[in-house]
Amino acid sequence: MDRRPHRRSSLGLVLGLVAVVMFGATLPMTRLDLHDLSPWFISFGRAALAGFCALAVVLVLRRPWPFGSRQTRRDLLLATLALVFGFPILIGIATQTVPAAHGGIVLGLLPLCTAIAATVLAGERPGLGLFAASAVGAGLVAAFALRNGAAGGFGYGDTLLFLGVVVCAAGYAVSGRLARRMAGWEVIAFMLILALPVTAPAALLTFPWGRTVAGESWAALLYLGLFSQFIGFFFWNAGLALGGIARVGQVQLLQTFVTVGLAWPINGERPDAETLLFAGAVAVVVALAQRLGRRGPAPVARDPIP
Repeated sequence: MDRRPHRRSSLGLVLGLVAVVMFGATLPMTRLDLHDLSPWFISFGRAALAGFCALAVVLVLRRPWPFGSRQTRRDLLLATLALVFGFPILIGIATQTVPAAHGGIVLGLLPLCTAIAATVLAGERPGLGLFAASAVGAGLVAAFALRNGAAGGFGYGDTLLFLGVVVCAAGYAVSGRLARRMAGWEVIAFMLILALPVTAPAALLTFPWGRTVAGESWAALLYLGLFSQFIGFFFWNAGLALGGIARVGQVQLLQTFVTVGLAWPINGERPDAETLLFAGAVAVVVALAQRLGRRGPAPVARDPIP
């Protein structure tokens, strides 16, 4: 029996977990940055920083530009709009009113939306069991948001977070589709380069000229640019291509733990018993989703890590 598909799928999960750890610090770092920086500069600044790093890597390695194919150009544009502009801007504005730990729970909706996007945009066919587990996780997240939102309902910040989830899931599906045709790190690199003509001038226009900015805010922005926007996607796109967009996407539920855990030392948001209870329930759903996901065929993909 050929065990290579299983090994590829397992490697995809490991790569996805590494990315989730990096992504889990995004909300706490964004909230830390908001002490001194506007959400617009945070969004454009992190993308511009990552874009110049990506351009340097591509030039040093002399990688060919992938814009010859019409389908590749279209997918790169869609993924760029979703992951370089849409998601960072939405969460940047949302975290002005929503604690990082709370936002981390709400972003637990990503796996369900990613599984749906993988079906619609990437042609995957995850089993009903995986969808059922994702729906349970989404229900837990929605219940948490309702209990902890403004006035006992969905607040303005929650609405922006939910919109961000939809945009991000679509971006993940499209970038995962791209990672079947090109190296995972190249996908995010060329997305960031494609966005540079917008992000670089926008970062200059929104730069906090004449204002005093704490060193910790610059450090947080550096993390967002290098890890949340760039290096994390090396692992994430490769993981999606190897393990399947829908299945590896379920690992995002564990991002809740990372975000809640980091929000305490970074933002002083000590998690209460209810937050930990919801996070634990979500972890159980992740384990169930992975068990159900293993029953389906492993995706066949080119090696996304050359």
